[in-house]
Amino acid sequence: MRIVVASDSFKGTLSSVRIARLVAEEAPGVIPGAEVVAVPMADGGEGTSEVLASACGGRLREVDALDPLGRPVRASYALLGSGRAVVEVAAASGLPLLAPEERRAGRTTSFGTGQLILDALDQGCRSITLALGGSATNDCGTGVLRALGARFLDVAGDELQGTGDELGSISRIDLSGLDERVGQTEFRVMCDVDNPLTGPDGATAVYGPQKGASPEDVARIDAGMRRFAAAIRDQLGIDVEGIPGSGAAGGIGACCVAFFSAALVPGVEQVASLVGLGDRLATADLCITGEGRLDAQSVRGKVVAGVAQACARAGVPCVAITGALDLEAPELPGLAAVVPTAVDSDLGLAHALEHAEELYRLAVRRALALVSLGASLRA
Repeated sequence: MRIVVASDSFKGTLSSVRIARLVAEEAPGVIPGAEVVAVPMADGGEGTSEVLASACGGRLREVDALDPLGRPVRASYALLGSGRAVVEVAAASGLPLLAPEERRAGRTTSFGTGQLILDALDQGCRSITLALGGSATNDCGTGVLRALGARFLDVAGDELQGTGDELGSISRIDLSGLDERVGQTEFRVMCDVDNPLTGPDGATAVYGPQKGASPEDVARIDAGMRRFAAAIRDQLGIDVEGIPGSGAAGGIGACCVAFFSAALVPGVEQVASLVGLGDRLATADLCITGEGRLDAQSVRGKVVAGVAQACARAGVPCVAITGALDLEAPELPGLAAVVPTAVDSDLGLAHALEHAEELYRLAVRRALALVSLGASLRA
């Protein structure tokens, strides 16, 4: 049996590369002679730069930056050669950088991501791909732009610091100090979701609570995003509010459209093309995919949905191994089964994170035992 492993990372615990290795170690013990082909995947979220550096023969560059709360952090991005770079928001502005009690959607900033872009420009890159998943921020990319020299002013002309709480106070956008190299650079943007900027399906209503936003915070930040979108319309003549993907990474998608002239594309499709997923599936008997949590958002541009669709086109059975499973998650076309690693909810999230590798190994054994059983019944 030839098994293709095309999984996303499990945020903060298992990389997509490590997941493939775990399947390779466990598969032969359940299905003798099984051959495992690793095709690490990402959708624009955590791990995208590592996956693409490996697939494209690039390297990771580590630099000093600021985390979402303005603290020093070492963060990396990918240099792919020929003036190309991949910068993922999660590296310097990601949710895993904050403890649960530190998550404050209105107070965090994407400034560190702007620092990574600035370093890529300093390295001579003029083609930069931004991977927008996994952010801890809801600042519409104002932090990114401040790192690149832009200023945001209130009605009194005072400069704002670039956080979600300040979006409603923005009266004028000053681009006079924006690094001139931004206009000389081609920006590509990979989104892991297709949410618009505002409204009930927008960046704050859907993702704000997991970033620490209370219902009151959600209402305030969403209103601020509307104000910021209006400022963009007034000054630049660009309407970003309803564009699919503009709500990615707390509104950084909208920022990229307005200030970088970037098109927003589904990250999983871009990654699948670059890593050659279709060619690998052509000779596969089974595909194992997965992500940290399968829920209603999985259908909106996440790895599991993208891989399952590719498997359906190739006629390859697809099984997802996930850290957690929302029982109300919609069925995904092309996905034959879902095997969660956390089968005992009483043990809690902390236990699941601490024992992520052990639990994943057990889930692999369960999944492949079912595959083996099915094969024997057919025989």
